Amino acid sequence: MSTPAFGGRTLNQTLALAFGAVYALVGLLGFAVSGDVDFAGKQGASLLGFDVNGLHNIVHLLIGVALVAASRAHASAKAANLTIGAVYVLLAVLGPFINDTAADIIGLNGADHVLHLLSGVLLVGVAVAADKNTRVTV
Repeated sequence: MSTPAFGGRTLNQTLALAFGAVYALVGLLGFAVSGDVDFAGKQGASLLGFDVNGLHNIVHLLIGVALVAASRAHASAKAANLTIGAVYVLLAVLGPFINDTAADIIGLNGADHVLHLLSGVLLVGVAVAADKNTRVTV
């Protein structure tokens, strides 16, 4: 059995907590800049180069809360990292095809696609490859 390296947390737990905190913060900050755009629509307000609207902010908040909550246990962190990461990879692939269409209700742009791909690959990669020798306790 391996010993978790991050203050008693596995890499999956640490990544889920870090990504969760960042995505929740981005969701909150998004509300500060997106007041003058439609809640759900193709156009978004810029937050550090990323387009956001009210619905996009809520999605970021929900993902952040889910990851933070999942970070409490190894098994749930690994499952959340894998699931959310896979959805992000899928969104990165499909995103360019839905930009500026009726399906783009969260105001995506190119920067979003790159971030979703990088986040997704990292989340899936850690979920699949890390903590293989960690014994799960209930």
